[in-house]
Amino acid sequence: MLPSRFSTAVLAASLLASPLAFTQALAAPAAKQQASQASRQLAQLANDFHVARARFDPLLFATANGDPRYNDQIGMAISPAVRARQFATYRQMQKRLARIPRVQLADQEQMTLDLLAYELDAALALAPFPEHLLPLNHFDNIPSTLANYAGGTGSQPLGTVKQYQDYLSRVRQLAPWIDQANANMREGIQQGIVQPKPITQAMLPQMTALRSATAEASVYYSPIKRMPASFSDDDKQRLARDYRAAVEKLNPALERLVKFLEAEYLPASRDSTGWSALPNGDAWYKARINDSTTLPLTPQDVHELGLKEVARISAQMQTLMGKLGYDGPAQAFPQWVRDQKQFKPFTSEAEVLAEYRKIYDTVQAKLPAYFTLVPKSRLVVDLEPELTRATASDHYTPPAADGSHPGVFWAVVNDPKDYSRTGMASLLLHEGVPGHHFHAALLKEMPLPDFRMFSTENQNNAAYTEGWALYSETLGKDFGLYEDPVWYYGHLNAEMLRAVRLVVDTGMHALGWSREKAIAYMVEKQGVSEARAKNQIERYMVWPAQALSYKVGSLKILELRDKAQRELGDKFNYPDFHAVVLGDGTLPLPLLEARVNAWIARTKGPAM
Repeated sequence: MLPSRFSTAVLAASLLASPLAFTQALAAPAAKQQASQASRQLAQLANDFHVARARFDPLLFATANGDPRYNDQIGMAISPAVRARQFATYRQMQKRLARIPRVQLADQEQMTLDLLAYELDAALALAPFPEHLLPLNHFDNIPSTLANYAGGTGSQPLGTVKQYQDYLSRVRQLAPWIDQANANMREGIQQGIVQPKPITQAMLPQMTALRSATAEASVYYSPIKRMPASFSDDDKQRLARDYRAAVEKLNPALERLVKFLEAEYLPASRDSTGWSALPNGDAWYKARINDSTTLPLTPQDVHELGLKEVARISAQMQTLMGKLGYDGPAQAFPQWVRDQKQFKPFTSEAEVLAEYRKIYDTVQAKLPAYFTLVPKSRLVVDLEPELTRATASDHYTPPAADGSHPGVFWAVVNDPKDYSRTGMASLLLHEGVPGHHFHAALLKEMPLPDFRMFSTENQNNAAYTEGWALYSETLGKDFGLYEDPVWYYGHLNAEMLRAVRLVVDTGMHALGWSREKAIAYMVEKQGVSEARAKNQIERYMVWPAQALSYKVGSLKILELRDKAQRELGDKFNYPDFHAVVLGDGTLPLPLLEARVNAWIARTKGPAM
């Protein structure tokens, strides 16, 4: 090897002979330094954004997404002062982001910058609307969420002294949160921003059930009854004492909440159904549509798409009537399937879980032909806790990033003897694999900034997250599951649910539909019981536009796959396509489309 001084002399001579090369050589270190600075600025901003979002709303943006670092906080984002501080923080972050030169970032960093811009814009787009004045509903509320966490089997595990202390901290914070919620709802009454009466009526039994005659009888005290034997006697005694004291302070707040709902809020609750009845409700609902679908769609656009999809799926369903032994009018087919005992073979919850696990094994055997990008984290199938079982829908919670708990598909089984097997295959594909679990678990295994890693539960990502899960249901045909006409009917019926949602959600919130009209439409088109339709419709009433994301997102992914198959021909394969869709984590649909288009162009190669 030549001495370094000789190499330097030769380099200097060559640079002096070429002024352009000399200039470029001087500029190279400066450009590298600028790129490094831009990268550091972006990394710091990305971290600051996740920390801010997690601290403002730790249950939604941290715990529910498998980030346990904020499990001792519930946040006070419903406080007007905190809310103002949150949006001020985000506006300041927008200014910081604008100062980062995008061209100096690597490709993956540019994606992070684009996503940060999107997330900040999406959060601030809802700032004009007083969502904090509706802090409670029967479908999603912090008191019930914390009550469910008391079991220790969900997103907040309870297996160590630290985890018990974290949950205790949250119980202590719940009383101030409840008092703030009461204050917000009183302000909502003054402004005419209140829940519909049926929603308040559904909340009351939930909140009433959270009260207890003694601290020891409280669901929030129940972790003490299941403390691990490994805890020391001192820890057990201290935790029992502290939990009892915390619940004794919480119970009066729960009592205040129930009395307020009964005496003040229920009489003031509105008779109308949709968001359009609220002040500035039309603009508020349109903002929710843009947030949920990540596309500039109007309510009328979505409504017409729903009607078109309902007609298409109805025609496909009719091809199954004879295969399932039905020879009556097509309109009554869904109700007939719903009432058939032959499709309800279970006698116990254990039998339902065993059937789900059998389907899971079948799917696992099919996955290698369609996926090379798969998560390491396991999936567990479990039953929805009893407290929320009556009003809950089947759902999924992601694994913790630290591996402390797995991903869980929560099946809602109120009565196993009335539980139909028709929808079980599509549910496993949607809530489990390759649906929510593949996306959410892979996120925890990718080298992504925290705000991208923990991005499965927030509503403005639903077009991707729920779109992917509904797209995953369609793969049941490729896996051979839908050769069973019972399961294929279940898949079509699940698709019908998502299509009906487009119709009823826009119908209620923009087109003047009543709750009763929406329930009747769902019963007719999907064949569900009136009680089931009521459960679904009341969910859409309190969570406007979220239900639109499933079908809109799924149709976009199918559209992109069709385009890739058409343009790539023999070069197309499922594993590569799925790796592209999943490989960058959660994306707004426009960014996903750009990513797929770039992959198509690379795979096709240069034009001849």
